[in-house]
Amino acid sequence: MKSIITSVLAIGLLFSTQAFAQKKEKYDTKKAQKTIIQFKKTDSSLDSFFNNSFGYAVFPSIGKGAIGIGGAGGKGIVYKQGQRVGGSNMTQITVGFQFGGQEYSEIIFFENADSFNRFINNKYQFAAQASAVALKSGISADAKYTDGVAVFTQAKGGLMYEASVGGQKFKFVPESEMK
Repeated sequence: MKSIITSVLAIGLLFSTQAFAQKKEKYDTKKAQKTIIQFKKTDSSLDSFFNNSFGYAVFPSIGKGAIGIGGAGGKGIVYKQGQRVGGSNMTQITVGFQFGGQEYSEIIFFENADSFNRFINNKYQFAAQASAVALKSGISADAKYTDGVAVFTQAKGGLMYEASVGGQKFKFVPESEMK
């Protein structure tokens, strides 16, 4: 009984801390630009995605934590044909065998106007079976778009063990509403 109470309290603390951190976090274009530089430094063949995509969303820091039930969140900058057009809030809830915490960066590329418009109209979320490419040198040369999007992640720190299901949800924030 004591371990159940401890687990419930830990999960509650995890979610409240994550929600507070995301609210306090700002849409930071400088961090997004540093993330782009870091991704290109890790894999220079990623340039073709930046040069040929209709748009992309850059999430410099996504925090994720779990004890059976997990949560993740972060804020990013959205670009259309290389120009900043707004921000995005990402949230994720997962259920399954998982434990730990980690921080990572994520970039989502939109192949065409249709996939980009689905994203900015808040009609996009990753299904449970969606996967991302863990960035390392040369890996993006063979990466392909799936349903108009390609996703790359790069670990920043932490340790997480999981076999979970759940999806990321996004909320676009137009440039005029960013704080």
